[in-house]
Amino acid sequence: MSDLTGRTALVTGATAGIGRAVALQLGARGADVIVHGRDPGRGAEVVGEIARRGGTARFVAADLTDAGEVAQLAADAGEVDILVNNAGIYDFTSTPGTSAESFDRHVAINTRAPFLLVGALAPGMAKRGRGAIVNVTSTAATSAAPIGAAYGASKAAVELLTRSWATEFGADGVRVNGVSPGPVRTAGTAHVADLLGQANIRGQVGEPEEIAEVVLFLVDDRSSYINGTVVLANGGERSALPG
Repeated sequence: MSDLTGRTALVTGATAGIGRAVALQLGARGADVIVHGRDPGRGAEVVGEIARRGGTARFVAADLTDAGEVAQLAADAGEVDILVNNAGIYDFTSTPGTSAESFDRHVAINTRAPFLLVGALAPGMAKRGRGAIVNVTSTAATSAAPIGAAYGASKAAVELLTRSWATEFGADGVRVNGVSPGPVRTAGTAHVADLLGQANIRGQVGEPEEIAEVVLFLVDDRSSYINGTVVLANGGERSALPG
């Protein structure tokens, strides 16, 4: 079992889906969890659930489309040992059907917010000689599709940033990795999750808890020799296997 006692973890987009599952896992393993989201009610529910399981947590609200609020989130978080950049949005629209506002929103939340948070929090980790950052990306970053180009591009940028940050901060004890989920059953994907799940070798959709287990491993000392890697958790792509 992982023991994260004494470590502080910031999880963005932690009030639902994968982020919520990650926050609950980290709290159960002893981390002091900072639950980020926009809805105080949902944030209070996650904080309460962590407390019921014997952990400690607090909620911090921030709109990640606002660079100033991202900076304030980092300031409110203070010194963190673990950063999980999970928050994200997705509009599976065609390129002509994607407005400039939608494109900018994808980049602001999916790419710029992680960039700003790492820029604000990783130097402190490096100064202390220890830290773990996990970026939740997507198989859309590497699998071309006729829709969702803005989403895929924003996540592809995060995968490049993951490798860059691993190089930039790795010598100072900060490990930076990613996890790339395939279709996962969340509130936003419930209506199409089972259909999407048929595209992988398992023939079923993933659950948020399965992705959270990968994140937990990547922030734990058990993965101390892993840095600059994006772990695929997608059930196995049919096109990636022979036959």
